[in-house]
Amino acid sequence: MTLSAFDIAILGAGPVGRVLALMLARVAPDPSRIALLQGAAAAPAAVPATDPRVLAMNHGSRVLLESLHAWPARSADILNIHVSQRGRLGRSVIRNTDFDVPQLGCVVAYSALHARLEECVAASGVTLLSGPPAVVDGQDADGVRISQGETALSCRIAVQSDGAGGGDVRRDYGQHALLTTAHASLPRRGWAWERFTAEGPLALLPHPQTPDAYSVVWCSAPERAAELAALDNLAFSQALSAAFGDRLGRLTCQAPRHVFPLALNARRGLVQGRVAVIGNAAQTLHPVAGQGLNLGLRDAARLAQSLGGWLAQPNATPAQALRDFARARQVDRLITASVTDLMPRIFATGLAPVEHACGLALLGLDLATPLRAPLARHLLQGFRV
Repeated sequence: MTLSAFDIAILGAGPVGRVLALMLARVAPDPSRIALLQGAAAAPAAVPATDPRVLAMNHGSRVLLESLHAWPARSADILNIHVSQRGRLGRSVIRNTDFDVPQLGCVVAYSALHARLEECVAASGVTLLSGPPAVVDGQDADGVRISQGETALSCRIAVQSDGAGGGDVRRDYGQHALLTTAHASLPRRGWAWERFTAEGPLALLPHPQTPDAYSVVWCSAPERAAELAALDNLAFSQALSAAFGDRLGRLTCQAPRHVFPLALNARRGLVQGRVAVIGNAAQTLHPVAGQGLNLGLRDAARLAQSLGGWLAQPNATPAQALRDFARARQVDRLITASVTDLMPRIFATGLAPVEHACGLALLGLDLATPLRAPLARHLLQGFRV
């Protein structure tokens, strides 16, 4: 067993952990004293170029990644977002021109983002440690003890960035998400779709690799998701077209389908002593509106901002810097979690008066830009202090 000492150790090398490492490396006098602890599952070989996952990145996240030179070479712009509910009145369209931004967001391949962040971290001077998942063994007034398999290390601050949220706030949505890729006979460039059905939300996002392809996120009851996943390609394509409608013509799916359970798990507090939590370690959200990673990146950006001054004198206590971070993240986390928690539930109550009211709300948002501006701006960049 070896013992190494660092100023900051980041447990988890997913996108949020890597972005935090890059931001800290920019302000640290010695970037090598920042350790990024990578589990075997995050190693390059574990994220092949054929990984089917895609990520919806809002405008603020793109600006952040571009500032770190970490934006992937290929992405699909989202210029318009069409929100509707199946079988009910009302729909709303959010356009980038309403808010004077180049795009509302973009879709990138997870494998492409992972590869680009890996290149940036390798050039940053940060110490990358690979091995079994790292765990916090304990802490005292001077620092934190961490183990990664047979390796032990100490640090002045530890940051957990991967995980499954916390247990303070929990909700089982009774839904599973089916992920796949479909091709449209009448694709519309720059359009993303969020359609609320009685089963749950159904999203189609422009795919970054093929112009006529869409990434599908279809939420439904667990038994229904299993049934859909088991269909042959023709039957699934017909079911998808029936649920979505004909706005994109005929939808055809020949790609593998993957099913994941959905739940809200969140921590109320982000700091305990010298340990901070961000990203999925702080909260896992329903995928509606694609806010999970965007919220995690804002966690990372604010933590890096709070710790910038402390890194110049790491022997000082970080208590105030960590308190500032936790306080600054309260409102954004609360609003984002509340919106993504409410939307999939209220549109799937099965109660006609409630669903008609939701339709009228969508209609009102569509008719009046000032009404939809606060929600749209939050989805664009999150709450800003």
